[in-house]
Amino acid sequence: MRPPDDPDGFIRANTRLLPVPYAPEIRLHLAEEATDLWQKTEEELEAIGLPPPFWAFAWAGGQALARYLLDDPALAAGRRVVDFASGSGLVAIAAARAGAARVLASDLDPFAVRAIRINAEANGVGDRIEAVRTDLIGTEPEADLVLVADAFYERDLAAAVTGWLADLRARGRTVLIGDPGRTYLPRERLECVASYSVPVSRSLEDAEIKRSHVWRLRP
Repeated sequence: MRPPDDPDGFIRANTRLLPVPYAPEIRLHLAEEATDLWQKTEEELEAIGLPPPFWAFAWAGGQALARYLLDDPALAAGRRVVDFASGSGLVAIAAARAGAARVLASDLDPFAVRAIRINAEANGVGDRIEAVRTDLIGTEPEADLVLVADAFYERDLAAAVTGWLADLRARGRTVLIGDPGRTYLPRERLECVASYSVPVSRSLEDAEIKRSHVWRLRP
């Protein structure tokens, strides 16, 4: 395995450019289940200086939200969009493909930031997506539409994200969330606007098909 001092080379060496199962219009550099990248434990990844490679998988909530944007491009067309915890960049790319004026894709993992840029270029939208390694929680980004997928898997993070999104919603932003119903999703504050049966990896989820939803944050 190529050492991670060359992020772009590492990403390309350990992934394949593949169509996203539920949004095949988009291709991403994805890790196959049998690759060394997925077989390594968190301890092994830490030893080589690599966080868990969440950017190398098309998660269920992200696939649902991407499909929703592609099927109804008016949601993003001409708007300033933020994709929080973007991972592979799937949702950001869908927003750009839907005609967003500009997309800010944020993630704390430096490898994710590189993957977003590589994937955006592979889909012909590299000039409309800005990938940044920034913690946006507590900030007020210049955006009309805020997108979040698969971010409600840990209690403290979910609480912080929920509070931040509620503040942005109160300031007039539209907030859409893609999530299959993970433990800390704030369902009482959400309205479900679409549901999909999304193909996923059984090695990472509890099923091969995951019922996933797009939620709108209520005022």
